[in-house]
Amino acid sequence: MRSMILRDPVHDLVRFETEEEAIVTELLQSREVQRLRRIKQLGATHLVFPGAEHSRFTHAVGAAHVMTKLVRRLRELHEELPFWQRLATDRARDALAASLLHDLGHGPYSHLFEEAIPGAPKHEIWSQRIVEDPSTDVHKTLAAHDGSLPDRVVSLIAGSDAKTPYPLPYLAHAVSGTLDVDRCDYLMRDAHMTGVRYGLLDLDWLLRSLRFGPTLGGHAPRLAIDGMKGLPAIEGFVIARRFMFEQVYLHKATRAAEAMIKAVFARAAKVILDGTRLPAVPEAIRLAAHGEPVPLGVYLALDDVIVGAAFAAWETASDPVLADLCDRVRRRHLSKTLELVGDASTPRVYGALVDEARALTVAAGLDADAHVSIDVAEASIAIEPPDDGETDDPTVDRLEVILGDGVARPLASVSGILAQLPSMPVRRVRLVVPPEIRDAMKARVLAASRG
Repeated sequence: MRSMILRDPVHDLVRFETEEEAIVTELLQSREVQRLRRIKQLGATHLVFPGAEHSRFTHAVGAAHVMTKLVRRLRELHEELPFWQRLATDRARDALAASLLHDLGHGPYSHLFEEAIPGAPKHEIWSQRIVEDPSTDVHKTLAAHDGSLPDRVVSLIAGSDAKTPYPLPYLAHAVSGTLDVDRCDYLMRDAHMTGVRYGLLDLDWLLRSLRFGPTLGGHAPRLAIDGMKGLPAIEGFVIARRFMFEQVYLHKATRAAEAMIKAVFARAAKVILDGTRLPAVPEAIRLAAHGEPVPLGVYLALDDVIVGAAFAAWETASDPVLADLCDRVRRRHLSKTLELVGDASTPRVYGALVDEARALTVAAGLDADAHVSIDVAEASIAIEPPDDGETDDPTVDRLEVILGDGVARPLASVSGILAQLPSMPVRRVRLVVPPEIRDAMKARVLAASRG
């Protein structure tokens, strides 16, 4: 057995020392996991928050560490369950592997890449393909322990979308759910690396506040919050997530940078389809431009370094629009965003603003398609899923609180804060324009916002 102790800026000492934790140290040696070192956790956010240079690799290690802490907590409680529902060594190993591998399929610039390439599979699908493919190091490592381990890991990663639900709902939701190890680590890590204070969590108390909910129909239970003492921790978790979306993930300059990078990919695809020679085109981008499927090995060759090298090469491309876009991105000459509020945030009104911005952009000698867009950024932070009438189905991800009477209640019924969140989604509508026309458009946007 190979143990590992690491220093981490968020969790301090990170240890993988037990027999079941050895799966983490083995998987860390795989090519597919090491590739995550070359993919930034927050995509283009480092252009706004200079410290946000951390990678998907560090987040994956952090998520696996949080799972080790959750495993210890659940084992303090699982004696109350029938032995077939307890967290045995093989099941803990499943969860540790899944928590490390949950983001394995992310492409360059993280979430941005799958949004920029039309028809591209989501990163969750790529993660599952990597785990299932017998040619990958990850699959070989998992299968060496147990031939069915890759399938169980995929079931945990897929969560509620799994074809075959994992037999322990409380473990499946801990990997992919409302309150999971992924969110616990990324909120803490992203807050620390960006320098904001909104994502701070009382992680130990949050984990300590967990208990098993009631057994449903003979199935293993879901996780629940233990009484009123656990409410502040879960409320802090949800509020931290909301503030991180408002202040970091949906930051106006980040969204402007993302709009420009999407425009680079779109313009590159157009140039490729036009038959113009373009240097340093990654094979995956060439195939995607032609609408052809991207093989797994070709996809795994992509990372931030490869795409960054392409952007550098395209600065001297014969297509002037693409060359200019890449130059602006690489020297951080970002587009500007104008917040649209009131009537101006509706398609009926902002359509006219887009037309005006496009005309001014063309007059400035720039390409309107590359430089003008509407950015609608939104996120729902509600803690509970819509009421689907399946409260007795343990596979449905639903976090409840259990008070002294032993009754499981929806969190919103005992927390005024959480009760308000479904009616308060985070939503920002912005007009993205080149800096050359920002001042001219600012007055028009202000007039439209006043109605």
